Amino acid sequence: MVDFFKRMFDFGDKVIVITGGLGLIGRQLVLAFAEYNGLVVVADIDKERFEELFAKIKNLYFEKLDISDPVDVESCIERIIGKWGKIDVWVNCAYPRTSDWGRWMDDITFDSWNKNIQAHLGGYFWTSKLVLNHMKKRRSGNLINFGSIYGMLGPNFDIYEGTKITMPVVYSAIKGGILSLTRYYAALYGTYNIRVNSICPGGVYDQQDDIFVEKYSKLTPLKRMARAYEIAMPVLFLASDCASYITGHTLMVDGGWSVW
Repeated sequence: MVDFFKRMFDFGDKVIVITGGLGLIGRQLVLAFAEYNGLVVVADIDKERFEELFAKIKNLYFEKLDISDPVDVESCIERIIGKWGKIDVWVNCAYPRTSDWGRWMDDITFDSWNKNIQAHLGGYFWTSKLVLNHMKKRRSGNLINFGSIYGMLGPNFDIYEGTKITMPVVYSAIKGGILSLTRYYAALYGTYNIRVNSICPGGVYDQQDDIFVEKYSKLTPLKRMARAYEIAMPVLFLASDCASYITGHTLMVDGGWSVW
């Protein structure tokens, strides 16, 4: 029994795929899984950016992936399985969006709504479906979806007053849909020893407007926004054997935002 619990956090024999691994949070996930001995595949769209960030780190590999393209998704999954024989952990952290993202309600078009739903929620649906079918054959696997506090809660628009930013309505719809999709997949694939969970970060600091940061921080018991690296370890927990009896769960990592 020596080191029994410690070994639960060792990903040395695992193939981990992180979509959106070049993003603000995704980068921290990549580094965390690599530090815990995982073979990490960064599935994203910019190979040059990958090489800038991770070229000197062992056990990190790049696969081009646009989750909004169903053909590209299928090809990427086939390449990964062809190279490494399996996928143990898949993390959906990609954040596709249209060029008009962030518009206020009055300026949102139906076409923009449809494109964002298809790219983001549709991308998570299709990617998860194909990955879970692979895991089903192996009767083993772990899939984690990125939701948001605004997939669980309504937005507080007071924090956006005096700034140029807002919470897009389609974001709330997408993230709420992802949480429901997570529970559906957990119920469907649990019998095959597959766990499906979601994580809901609160606001993560990324050089936002000072007014917004101050207002947001006052509404959390910890009185600050999250740091990107603080999202990584909860994801590792859900992916690890420490969480072997957790599925269909939504883990809030929000500094206490949701307690009020």
